[in-house]
Amino acid sequence: MTMAHGRRFLVLGLAAAPLTLITFRLHAQAQTVWSADEAYDGLLGDSARVIDVRSREEWLETGVGAGVWPISMHEERFPDRLFAAKALAGSRNVGLICATGGRSASLLRALRQARYEGYVDISEGMLGSRLGPGWLAAGLPVVPLDAALASMPEELA
Repeated sequence: MTMAHGRRFLVLGLAAAPLTLITFRLHAQAQTVWSADEAYDGLLGDSARVIDVRSREEWLETGVGAGVWPISMHEERFPDRLFAAKALAGSRNVGLICATGGRSASLLRALRQARYEGYVDISEGMLGSRLGPGWLAAGLPVVPLDAALASMPEELA
């Protein structure tokens, strides 16, 4: 390859980079399943929010993912808090995580059937499933329940 050809490829690659990023973001928004790593990257990049739908007992046992909102689907005000979380998330997708992906997948199915958009299943869960190792085994950060509750927006309390 000549130097001129190499420069053309570089220029074409640089010109295509914004399109590649836009395509990646659109693909991420269209996904209905994220890995734990993808969910954490979304939290770090402020492009997603995540809700842990497990029970308080489970949160106490393992902790809650750093930056994740603990909103148990086992508590009475769950629907109100779920939709309040989506309102706070705005245009960001809201990932749903449970222990191994069963509850989050069922919840996502129900939301889709009711025509609610903007929710995603983190189907490997906190503990792992056939779809991946899970938040804990991936070595993603975890905080104690009291710290997770203290960092939640007031609207979700």
